[in-house]
Amino acid sequence: MMLARKVLQNGVGAVAARHLATQALGNAAQRGKRDARVPTAFGVVAALGAGVAWWLLPSRQHRAVTEGTDTEGAESNAADLPVFRRAEVAEHDTLEKRVWVTYDGSVYDITDFIVNHPGGESKIMLAAGKDIGPFWRVYQQHTRPGGLPLELLNRMKIGVLDPSEAAPVVDMSDPYATDPGRHPGLLFHNNKPANAELPIELLMDKWITPNELFFIRHHHPVPVIDPSKFRLTVCGVSVKPIVLDLEDLRHRFPRKEVTTTIQCGGNRRSEFNRTRPTSGISWGLGAMSTATFGGVLLRDVLLYSGLLRPETAEQNGVQHVQFISTDGLMASIPVKKALDVYGDVLLAYEMNGVTLPPEHGGPLRVIVPGHVGVRNVKWVEKIVTSSEEAEGPWQRGIAYKGFSPNVTSFEGLDVESIQSIQEQPVTSAIVEPHSGDTYEPGQPIDIRGFAWSGGGRGIVRVDVSSDGGKTWTTAKLTDGSEQQPHRAWAWTFWEAELTAPKDGPVILCCKATDASYNSQPENPEPIWNVRGLNNNSWHKVFLNPAADDEDD
Repeated sequence: MMLARKVLQNGVGAVAARHLATQALGNAAQRGKRDARVPTAFGVVAALGAGVAWWLLPSRQHRAVTEGTDTEGAESNAADLPVFRRAEVAEHDTLEKRVWVTYDGSVYDITDFIVNHPGGESKIMLAAGKDIGPFWRVYQQHTRPGGLPLELLNRMKIGVLDPSEAAPVVDMSDPYATDPGRHPGLLFHNNKPANAELPIELLMDKWITPNELFFIRHHHPVPVIDPSKFRLTVCGVSVKPIVLDLEDLRHRFPRKEVTTTIQCGGNRRSEFNRTRPTSGISWGLGAMSTATFGGVLLRDVLLYSGLLRPETAEQNGVQHVQFISTDGLMASIPVKKALDVYGDVLLAYEMNGVTLPPEHGGPLRVIVPGHVGVRNVKWVEKIVTSSEEAEGPWQRGIAYKGFSPNVTSFEGLDVESIQSIQEQPVTSAIVEPHSGDTYEPGQPIDIRGFAWSGGGRGIVRVDVSSDGGKTWTTAKLTDGSEQQPHRAWAWTFWEAELTAPKDGPVILCCKATDASYNSQPENPEPIWNVRGLNNNSWHKVFLNPAADDEDD
C-alpha cells in the first residue's frame, strides 16, 4: 500500500502500480535472493530497478525525458554552464539547501529525484554534496554505456567543476600522508588513524561487503609495504624458524577460502554510552563486515615449521600463537584454535577475489574466524608459538578485556589476570526500519536485520517484537542460514512482518539464539563495562505514529 500511494503521487496510474509491484514480487519469489524478496516499499522499488525510476521522475523531469530535448543544443550550451568549486558543492547536502552531487567533472542537482530513488532516500543522501563516482563503482549497473541512470543524471546537470581548482596539497611529513583513499559513504569517527563504519543504509546491502565499504579499524597509519620484499617469519617453541615470502605461501601450501564476519569488540558501544559513558570510539552498528578471504591455513604453515599436532604443542608447553604486525600491534590466539582442523584460521593474501588491499591488511593478514576483530591482525610479519599470550596493550592491557559493571577505575586491579576477549557473544540488530521512522496503526511493518555469534556458532532463531518484548514473532532466516551450525563464521540475515498496534508506542526489538542456545540479554545495564565491549543486548528501534492525512 505504501508503494502504491508513492507511485500514484508521481503520476503513474493505480493499474500500473499494481502491475509493477506484482511483477517485482513474482520475480523475487523465483529468485529467492535478499535484494528482491522483502515486500516493503523499499524492497519492491529496489526490485523494480532503474527502469521504474524513469516513470517515477517528478512531472517536470518526466516531461523532459518523454518529450525529448535538443541534445545538440544542450551540448552547444555546455560552455555557458556555471562553474562551481568543490567547497560550494559540499554545502548542498540537505533537502533544504538542495542536494548537489558531482560526477566526472560535472555538477548535478538531484533534489527532485531523491524521493523516487529506487534504492531509497536515505541511501542516495549518503552522496549529498559529494562525488557519486565511488558509490557507482559499488553499484556498477549505473555506469553501463547508454544506460538509463546516466541519461537521467544528465537531465539534472546544472554546472561543471572548476578545472583550475588546485588539488589538495599533501604534507609528506604527515605520517598519514600515504594512507589510501577511502569511500565517502563510510561514517568516519577518526581520520588519523582512520576508524570508519558502514552506515546502516549500506550494512545489509550485500551479504558480502564490498572491499571499499568494509569497516576500518586502525591504530596507526597504514604501513607502506613492498609485496616483492615482504617476508613472514615463523619461530618460537617447538618449531624450526622459517622465513616465507608471498610466492612461498602461494605455491607451497594449498589455497583455502574462508567467508567470515569480522566485528570490532566495541561495536554498538554508542548504546552503552546511553547508560553510562565508556571509553573508546562510539561505534554504531557498522563496525562489522563480511568478506571471503583467500590464503593458506595457519595450521598448514605451523605443521610445515615442525609443530606437528596438538599433542606436540601440549608436550612442549605451547599454549598461544602470537602475531606481530608491521605497525607494532601484537595479539595472540589459543594454540587450540590455530591447530584445529575445523578452526579455519587463515593467512590471507586475497579479499573478495582480489589482492588483499593495504587498507585491510595487505600484503598478508591473519583471519581468525569467530574471534574479535583485533585478533585478525593486519600486516602480519611475524608468528611466534609460545607458552604465553602476546605482550602489549591489545592483549594484556585493558583495551580488549571485559570488566564488571562496578569497575570504573583500574587502580589496584590486576589487569593481566583478566581473560582477553577471543570469541564474541551472540548478537543481532534491526537494520530496517530506523528509529524515528513512522508507522501506520494496524498496518504491517516489514523488518530486516542480521544476527551473528562468535566461535562459529550458527544462528538457529531470531525473535522480533513490536511491543518492547511482551510478545514475540519468529523471523525468517535468509542469507547465511545455510552455514554449518558449528562452523558458521559469517552473519545471517533475517526478515519478519509484524502488525503495528492500533494505539500505543511501537518499540521494535530483536534477540537471536545461537547453535549453543545462547541468547541475548534484554538490557545493556547488567553487561555495561567501562571499555564498552561486547554489547549484545536486545537491539531496539522506536517508531512514531504517522500523522493523520488532512484535507487541503
